[in-house]
Amino acid sequence: MLIFISQYSIPMKYKYSFLLFCVFFIALIIYYVYPEKTLAKDFITTKIIVEKSKHKMYLYDGNKLGKAYKISMGANPTGHKHEQGDEKTPEGKYIIDYKNDKSMAYLSMHISYPNSSDKSYATSNYRNPGGDIMIHGLPNSIKYAGKFHRWYDWTNGCIGVTNKEMDEIWRSVKVGTEIVIKP
Repeated sequence: MLIFISQYSIPMKYKYSFLLFCVFFIALIIYYVYPEKTLAKDFITTKIIVEKSKHKMYLYDGNKLGKAYKISMGANPTGHKHEQGDEKTPEGKYIIDYKNDKSMAYLSMHISYPNSSDKSYATSNYRNPGGDIMIHGLPNSIKYAGKFHRWYDWTNGCIGVTNKEMDEIWRSVKVGTEIVIKP
């Protein structure tokens, strides 16, 4: 690379910027393609724990941790979801109540939000609690974003993972699995 830089008459101050850019670009490529630990193919999830403050989702079989995932959440992640459109990820105990392989994102699993307490709060405050909270892969329009989606919270309250991760989760999690979402 230094040979390439020195072959052209680029002012010295730009050579360092160009070199820095090249190092940064190579680091991004390595980040994107670097393999991550995979979930065992025979792992069956009995409980999902989400820790919003850590941007992590954990799959358990009893007390045995299968895998921890880095996640993206609603664009306004702090606090509990109270109404439709607040872009918050809910907090509490729910279940995975159905799977959808034809969603706007790469595979999705519906979280049973709102539960009775969420509905009660919304009703008493004259609000619509919303719904359609999912664990899902990337939107079909940006499926090549891969791990870069983790750099910011971009969903409308859902839990976002990469498509490869969603394949693992889809295989491991059955309808009726408990999910606990913590602050």
